Amino acid sequence: MADSRELSISRLIKASPETVWKIYTERTGEWFCPRPWTTPVVDWDLRVGGRANVEMASPEGERHPYSGVFLEVVPGHRLVSTGAFTEGWVPQAGDMNFVRIDTFEPEAGGTRYTATARHWDEKAAETHKAMGFEQGWGAVADQLAVLAQGDAA
Repeated sequence: MADSRELSISRLIKASPETVWKIYTERTGEWFCPRPWTTPVVDWDLRVGGRANVEMASPEGERHPYSGVFLEVVPGHRLVSTGAFTEGWVPQAGDMNFVRIDTFEPEAGGTRYTATARHWDEKAAETHKAMGFEQGWGAVADQLAVLAQGDAA
């Protein structure tokens, strides 16, 4: 479903889907934010309805918590989450709520990693794009690739 409400980035990573998944889920704090930002808190419960909470920090000490839930978890293949709900399916308001879909598909002896943000409307997608979606999510995909390829070596 590629439409005006969807933003996406993709990378071919020279590591197996299992390796990329492992780095994605077990070393999240090392790649989740574009450097020099960091992710000091990763509190995930990898199951449908489980916590998908992170906290991002700027170099100046500014903190940005994010609370959400996992909607789908297929280990090694697909992870879907949203900030539209918190744990216990409690709805939460927010201008930047979207559904995040991360996929890990075998390709050319490696993994085609794709991260997609599906927004409720075009305005939210345009706002996210203007905030630097492609640069930011592209940078973190590159950081994930470096870690996974290092682990695969």
